[in-house]
Amino acid sequence: MSQLAKVQPSLDSVDRHILSELGDNPELTNKALAARLGLAESTCAYRLRALRDNGVITGRRLDVDVRSLGYPLQAVIKVRLGSHSKEHVEKLYDDLATTPGVIQAFHVAGADDFHLHVAVEDAEALRDFVLQHVTVHRVVRQTETQLVFELREGPGVLPRESV
Repeated sequence: MSQLAKVQPSLDSVDRHILSELGDNPELTNKALAARLGLAESTCAYRLRALRDNGVITGRRLDVDVRSLGYPLQAVIKVRLGSHSKEHVEKLYDDLATTPGVIQAFHVAGADDFHLHVAVEDAEALRDFVLQHVTVHRVVRQTETQLVFELREGPGVLPRESV
C-alpha cells in the first residue's frame, strides 16, 4: 500500500497542541510537555505513544551542520531517466537514497525524475559524486547540478496554536 493510500488517524486539539509544542521544541521532556499543556504526565505519554504508533510522529532526527563535518558544498542534482520501468526507477531510487553524501532524495513529477540534495567536500568531489554514483546507472539520461548558496528551513506544516 502506498504512503498516500494509508488512512491517517484524525487528530483532536490535544494531539495538535502536542505536535505544536514539539514542533517548537522537540527536546521537551514528557514532564515539561505535560506541564505546558496542563495534562497529566501519563495522559501525555499515552498520547505521544499513540501518535508514534499511528505513524503521525515518524521518528527522531538529529540535524547536523554538514559544514562542521567537512562537507561545505551542497548541491541539488536533477536527474532525468531514459526508461521509466518500475524496476529501473525503484532500483535507482534505492541506490541514490543510500549513497553517502545524499541528504535527501526526491522522486518527483515533471521534467525531472529525481532531485538529490547532497553535501560534499568541494567541486571535485561533487563532479566525482555525479560521475561515480549517478551517471553510472544506464537508466540515467541527463543530470543538471545546481549549487546551494544558502539553505533556510521553512515553518513546515505543524499547527502553531496557542493553548
